[in-house]
Amino acid sequence: MTIEPLQLDCSFCGKSQDMVNKLIASDNVRICNECVESCSELLMGDASDNSSQEPDQNWLDQPLPKPKELVKYLDEYIIGQEEAKKVLSVAVYNHYKRLKHKADKDNSLATDDAIELQKSNILLIGSTGSGKTLLAETLAKILDVPFAVADATSLTESGYVGEDVEGILLRLLQAAELDISEAERGIIYIDEIDKITCKSENPSISRDVSGEGVQQALLKIIEGTIAQVPPQGGRKHPNQECIPVDTSNILFICGGAFVGLEKIISRRSNRKTIGFVSPKKVELHSQPTKDNFLQDLEIDDVVKFGLIPELVGRLPIITTLKPLTEEALLTILTKPRNALVKQYQKLMQMDNVKLEFAPDALQAIAKEAYRRKTGARALRGLIEELMLDIMYELPSRQDINRCLITKEMVDKHSTAELIHYPNYISFQKNVG
Repeated sequence: MTIEPLQLDCSFCGKSQDMVNKLIASDNVRICNECVESCSELLMGDASDNSSQEPDQNWLDQPLPKPKELVKYLDEYIIGQEEAKKVLSVAVYNHYKRLKHKADKDNSLATDDAIELQKSNILLIGSTGSGKTLLAETLAKILDVPFAVADATSLTESGYVGEDVEGILLRLLQAAELDISEAERGIIYIDEIDKITCKSENPSISRDVSGEGVQQALLKIIEGTIAQVPPQGGRKHPNQECIPVDTSNILFICGGAFVGLEKIISRRSNRKTIGFVSPKKVELHSQPTKDNFLQDLEIDDVVKFGLIPELVGRLPIITTLKPLTEEALLTILTKPRNALVKQYQKLMQMDNVKLEFAPDALQAIAKEAYRRKTGARALRGLIEELMLDIMYELPSRQDINRCLITKEMVDKHSTAELIHYPNYISFQKNVG
């Protein structure tokens, strides 16, 4: 008795193996060469469709906001800092005007324009909580470009424990959903750049892993280079295939508090007190001089602070932000589009409760935030602490539809009395 060989069929099209040239078989699945070719054509077609859309052309067709328009938009989110807004708006406008000019030049294949427009990165100097990160983030939102924030203190040279500088580009790629062309026109904000300064003006013989070495590593990507970015991070997956990213069109904005920089400017300008002066007069004169000194800032001052000259040269646009005054903090609470008071009122509205702040309560919050010397960051911490009892209790209560925050509550850092005194609740419920 002869045993006929088992006839196998393609699991996708159903054709038998004698009807096709080749049949690839696995445990329970088989696919013929014709189905493999069809799948390949389908995938290639999708790839060509995606490439034919040319997403880069979309942003070229959009009008670029003028500097005055950028400042007007920034005013809706950021209080004060008019000089910094002006400098940033002009710098960002020129940067993306440069990108559009470059793209138009490449598309037209023009060869008569010999002028090469160089990139101008930005250095922001200002005390903590003055709005450096918010300025950069808001500009990226206006321009609808990918945005990434990196902390310079977490960076180290390659080969040391910490994050490689290429990790900054990975964050931008992730913000652009791994679209390389989108990422290459994005904005990267590097915070705490003053924390990686050299400890002295003279380079150390020993390796400074978190200082000068990181500055040297940042030079190339800030200036413009083809960086090899590991999509899964470089430390844990050393054998992965890297993604090439051209950083020549990425705008880098670096920021830091640069505590003590005014002393360097003071020594340079010889603004010293000679003779005997009463402590009261010294105090009166010392308060405004910090801002005045920063207005006289020169590049050499930043170099003396500890940034290497090569890095400062790649950050040609330098602007300073003023510390927020008590009046500015009060305005920040209520005026911007995303003001903190508006945010918490929206949260309480979701629980059908109308939240109000007495004017003297807002002044007390601003005064306490100013005392803490951490800028606008202190405002959220204060309100969060103040609102804790309300946000914990009110979602379970049905007998309160209005809450008034008073100065006494701010002074006590608690709104517990609003919950625990029925007469007060009843009064607030019947008002209006």
